Amino acid sequence: MSKQKQAELRKNVAPYEKADKKSSVIQLLNTVPAFFILWFLAYQSLSVSIWLTIPLAIVAAGFVVRMFIIFHDCAHQSFFKNKKANRILGTLTGIITHFAFEKWKRSHSIHHATSGNLDKRGTGDMWVMTVEEYKQASFWQKLTYRMYRNPFVMFGLGPIFLFLIDNRFNRKGARRKERLNTYLINASLVAIYSLLLWAIGWEALLIIQGTILFVSGALGIWLFYVQHQFEDSYFENEAEWDYVKAAVDGSSYYKLPKVIQWITGSIGFHHVHHLNPRVPNYYLEEAHASTPPLQKATTITFLSSLESLRFRLYDEQSKTFVSFKSVKNIRQTDQKKSVSDLNLTNRRPGFQEK
Repeated sequence: MSKQKQAELRKNVAPYEKADKKSSVIQLLNTVPAFFILWFLAYQSLSVSIWLTIPLAIVAAGFVVRMFIIFHDCAHQSFFKNKKANRILGTLTGIITHFAFEKWKRSHSIHHATSGNLDKRGTGDMWVMTVEEYKQASFWQKLTYRMYRNPFVMFGLGPIFLFLIDNRFNRKGARRKERLNTYLINASLVAIYSLLLWAIGWEALLIIQGTILFVSGALGIWLFYVQHQFEDSYFENEAEWDYVKAAVDGSSYYKLPKVIQWITGSIGFHHVHHLNPRVPNYYLEEAHASTPPLQKATTITFLSSLESLRFRLYDEQSKTFVSFKSVKNIRQTDQKKSVSDLNLTNRRPGFQEK
């Protein structure tokens, strides 16, 4: 894609780079109250059956994901025009979603600025090793990476790590504004959980809130994972890296059923979001539909996205994600070839060669 076409592409999306107060308020009204109503119904249903409570909590988890998208837009200053309004709402939704707003805003902005850049990995993104890096890694590095990329660890232990550890502590060197925001959100959570423990007891709280946090966390990690970890995703070294190509070729269009698209705040149009993060979630689909080049982005469905679970390493030579098994097969083939070449070198000359 030429620089001229890239400029035209960004220009075509620019009209959607606007917050609409009415749309934002409507989204808040059809999301936040629904979450609290579902939470209350889940608690009331405990007197009937836990098997009624858990489904209600799972639906409530969907609304937490939707609230996270609002939180996410606030971090990009795209939900409201006013920066202060975005910061206040981002902090409030950060309490509900258990994410430190200022801390996450910083790491996520770095993710956008470096997505697909092999020389700038490590902040706000998933841990990705290249095939060569993996081959040269120590036994413990390989073991740690394998554990990290294991679906049971990533989607099972991942939400617990995020909510209880990663989101609760400031990074080293964090600025005062960032530190205070994390302290505020942590203090609010301590107060809320203390009140709930007193009001409904630890068992009811664990069943309801535990289910909500685990399901919403796993869904959130899955969405973030699958929208950059598809077979021919874009990765380049700094010298060759390009922002627009990283956005369009390195982010997928996750085509989901309309109900799931609504719950996830249209974040499936991830290529549009990465091209222009200032486009609010409620305009992403329209921007995609009105810009033909964006419709050529890699499209994945729920079924095809499951294939990404086997993608563990990025192969710089083939420009694709590969599995651990394929790397092992390549290594075995290379070893056999090396032995064969060595035998040919050391072989005594035959009758025909003399």
